[in-house]
Amino acid sequence: MEYIITFIVCILTLIIVRFSLNIKGKDKKNIVKIGYDKELNDITNKFEDNRKVCQDILEQLGNTHTQIKITEDPKNKLTFYTVLTDNIIIADIKDTFTRIQTISHECIHSIQNKRMLMFNFIFSNIYLIYFIVIIILTLLKIIKQPMIQIFIIAILGFIFYIIRSYLETDAMTKAPYIAREYMENKGILSEEELEKIMNNYNKLNKIGIPMTNYKLMTSVMLKIVIYCMILILVN
Repeated sequence: MEYIITFIVCILTLIIVRFSLNIKGKDKKNIVKIGYDKELNDITNKFEDNRKVCQDILEQLGNTHTQIKITEDPKNKLTFYTVLTDNIIIADIKDTFTRIQTISHECIHSIQNKRMLMFNFIFSNIYLIYFIVIIILTLLKIIKQPMIQIFIIAILGFIFYIIRSYLETDAMTKAPYIAREYMENKGILSEEELEKIMNNYNKLNKIGIPMTNYKLMTSVMLKIVIYCMILILVN
């Protein structure tokens, strides 16, 4: 019975959080629509290639140690910073005006507290491995006190969410300001073009920041939900 109650509480929590953050089903479509707007893309295409943009922004931030790698695979749209190798991996994002802000976002990650970034990486993997191991042990009926495991998964999830949410929100909040400084320093755009880009960055962030935090919360709650479903099935 307690597993069913926990399951329901997690689902209700996600619903409440979704409404409180005012996340709508069409938000993702709106992000894609704005991100690939041709007029906006034509404006940011005036800037240099992604590698040079990243180099300039890193220099702007005083970062002389992070290396840049470009992914040639057109199917790969994931741009990210990896703390293990201190590299920024830039995907094929030349067809979206968000590339300046996206690169700024990853450059900000590169100057965040290295201990926190490393802890986030290690802890995230421990959290995932622990979850998988607990599922296997539960299916084998080796776990004798599953409610304790639910509590542990919840605590690990809470720690994961706090750290990851801080790192992502920090980067997302600062990225438009870094992007604006970069574009102003280049002096390529007119004031009207710059404001048009910034207004749309603000629109994207107004949707993207709460959506990212909701996705992180969902990933935590879904682990508890999945584990509860397994407990319901095996008991």
